[in-house]
Amino acid sequence: MTSRPKIAIIDPNTLSALGLKAILQHVMPIMEVDTFGSFAELTANEPESYFHYFVAMNIVLENKVFFSEHRRKTIVLTLSLDTTSQLSDFHSLCINVPESELIRSLLVLEQHAHKDGKNMPPMPKILQQKILSDREIEVMSLIVQGFINKEIAERLNIGLATVITHRKNIMDKLGLKSVSALTIYAVMHGYVDINKI
Repeated sequence: MTSRPKIAIIDPNTLSALGLKAILQHVMPIMEVDTFGSFAELTANEPESYFHYFVAMNIVLENKVFFSEHRRKTIVLTLSLDTTSQLSDFHSLCINVPESELIRSLLVLEQHAHKDGKNMPPMPKILQQKILSDREIEVMSLIVQGFINKEIAERLNIGLATVITHRKNIMDKLGLKSVSALTIYAVMHGYVDINKI
């Protein structure tokens, strides 16, 4: 059995690191995510075994040689959307935004780096199976595009109660609890174009 690919988050802010870890585990369920509070912690734990590093900017600046050598694997966590304050040699991710924006940025980053799944490990068989009916996929697509139940009913020419039932069944079948998680699922499985969110 091959082990799952790993992502490292290196950030002295524990809350930030744990929050990002939870989101990354939703966005990329096949990845294993480890958190480190310092560069020393990372280097003590086989740093070369990681697929990507999500790193606080100050840690990148203090250890520029290492991260420059691993530029393609490094994503700098920044607090500013201002591109002039970001490091030009690296991919950056602004973490000081609402959850929906952060998830969209992660999905864009993932799709840009791994278009059509290239360089990504294969999905476990269970995740490759079709779980939802065609109608549920239609409903899910409209939910993540921001349509409310009444609009979905009108677009699909079905009753409001039917939409609500489909909505509940989709969440139950996928084991999801939020529209953010549903959005991640829909984009990662190619049901919705990221530009329509």
